[in-house]
Amino acid sequence: MTSTEQTTARFGGAAASSELRRVAAELAEAARGAILPYFRAPGLVAESKEAEAFDPVTAADRAAETAMRDILDRRRPQDGIHGEEFGKQEGTSGLTWVLDPIDGTRAFLAGTPSWGVLIALSDEAGPIFGIIDQPFTSERWEGAAGLVATHSGPQGTRDLCVRRETDPAGAILMTTFPEVGSPEDAAAFARVARDVKLTRYGLDCYAYGLVALGQIDLVIEAGLKPYDICAPIAVIEAAGGIVTDWEGGPAHEGGRAIAAATPELHAWALERLADGTGRAS
Repeated sequence: MTSTEQTTARFGGAAASSELRRVAAELAEAARGAILPYFRAPGLVAESKEAEAFDPVTAADRAAETAMRDILDRRRPQDGIHGEEFGKQEGTSGLTWVLDPIDGTRAFLAGTPSWGVLIALSDEAGPIFGIIDQPFTSERWEGAAGLVATHSGPQGTRDLCVRRETDPAGAILMTTFPEVGSPEDAAAFARVARDVKLTRYGLDCYAYGLVALGQIDLVIEAGLKPYDICAPIAVIEAAGGIVTDWEGGPAHEGGRAIAAATPELHAWALERLADGTGRAS
């Protein structure tokens, strides 16, 4: 089977794929409507989900996930749901909607437009289809391998295609947090960062969109949850890139992930992330 045939089969056929994409677009629009009244609004309050570290959640996060779940309860009651704010809801279809209503709540609180809504449709093998949506800039990345890979926004709609950089000296690398993860994770990241052209921090899911858009070459992160990475996997792979864990395996369960525009940069970065034993440090 070609990648197009495989993806269509996982969707359940061409008609099913079109219907599921329409549902995903409806989810993204509902999330936009729920979130935007809160963005840069005075007096927005954030609670922390953890006592020992600031892990914020706002009324916007909860409103957006509630709006998306309400649609799925009506339109796709047979599907499972895995959302950041309200957890898992089992289904019977073998398909699960993986939702992060605001990926980058810290950025949201700071008023920077690098946060986004992440929507993925997954089966037991991982994500089939994904959307990265930035409501404030009206940008949307949509991807399913072999079926669709597009970016739409103020400059119109264009097909997605990763950059074809193969030389680390010409590569642009991003991650969300300068500390990356554990001290060991940070040391591994530093081994990659020291030999690329440019390293930037803090863009949350927007950085994955930039890989698919052909603007940057690598994103390396740790401490991810499934809802942080499933949609970016679908979008970047549809654009011709690669997303794995730090040992080259599947990344859709979260943990440590690397997104690369080309096989050459992916292989080079994996080697740099690995310690002397050949395992990711």
